[in-house]
Amino acid sequence: MSTGEHCIGLGDVRAAAERVAPYVRQTPAVGSAALSELTGRMVVAKCETMQRTGSFKIRGATNAVQALGETEARRGVVTHSSGNHALALATAAGARGIPAHVVMPIDASEVKRRAVIAAGATVHGCGPTAAERAAACDAVARETGATVIPPYDHPIVIAGQGTVGLEIAEQVPEAATVVVPVGGGGLIGGIAVALRALRPGIRIIGAEPALADDAAESRRTGRIAPQRPPVSIADGLRAPLGALTFPLVRDLVDDIVVVDEGAIVDAMRFAFERAALVIEPSAAVGLAALASGRCGGDASRPAVVVLCGANVDLSRLPWLAEAR
Repeated sequence: MSTGEHCIGLGDVRAAAERVAPYVRQTPAVGSAALSELTGRMVVAKCETMQRTGSFKIRGATNAVQALGETEARRGVVTHSSGNHALALATAAGARGIPAHVVMPIDASEVKRRAVIAAGATVHGCGPTAAERAAACDAVARETGATVIPPYDHPIVIAGQGTVGLEIAEQVPEAATVVVPVGGGGLIGGIAVALRALRPGIRIIGAEPALADDAAESRRTGRIAPQRPPVSIADGLRAPLGALTFPLVRDLVDDIVVVDEGAIVDAMRFAFERAALVIEPSAAVGLAALASGRCGGDASRPAVVVLCGANVDLSRLPWLAEAR
């Protein structure tokens, strides 16, 4: 499949960058001696941890909210999310002065739930599976007339996330490899669209928990694999690929590296203690993949790891739980 047959192209990502510029930050790309020590190669951290709302999700949510017509906008927006997209949509809706409804699974982080409520959204509970989340979201949309803004499987959301790729191309033009955590595929899909157009020789690697390895299986089999049981510590990566993100991952991503829970915890703790980086478990998956030595690429040139989020419940740090 050519990029022309995908749901978005470089022009869509560039249009998103213009639309969201007043509302989101261009996050820093920072070389890290500590992360280079951990991985055995030059590492640049793309710090979406320093984004508004603490994750990349504000990019796609803002692009979607700002693209709404006035009549649609007045009816508000609704989504389903375990936390980061929820907070992003609530914040983006607040910036436009419109209502936001968020369906959150019962096992979502309480810290994230409180943040979403504080941002002004109305929160609705649901079961933890993708099907339960989607059904509850549709029900709220019918009741309120709000426009559904999916967490990842929507062209305008994917284009917004792809603005990370535009920034990487500008900030680290010499990069040989980019490592991106994979959940529903919106982030890596958008980044891949941008980088394949601007830096066609770059190696794009997905990073995924072994307990949520549906994207790796999907690439291997050529069919969208079902969601795994929601047990990985990397709660932001538990979603399955979507109908729009799957072709992007299949066609534009070089490989997906799968890492176990112990490696995720080790990478997260290293980031806290040695690199002075507050990251959530989903972001640590990318570090763990790089540390595994299985990402490939020219090790004499920088590898960029996208630190996708910093929204972590400090009372539930995994190494504290182990000590109890």
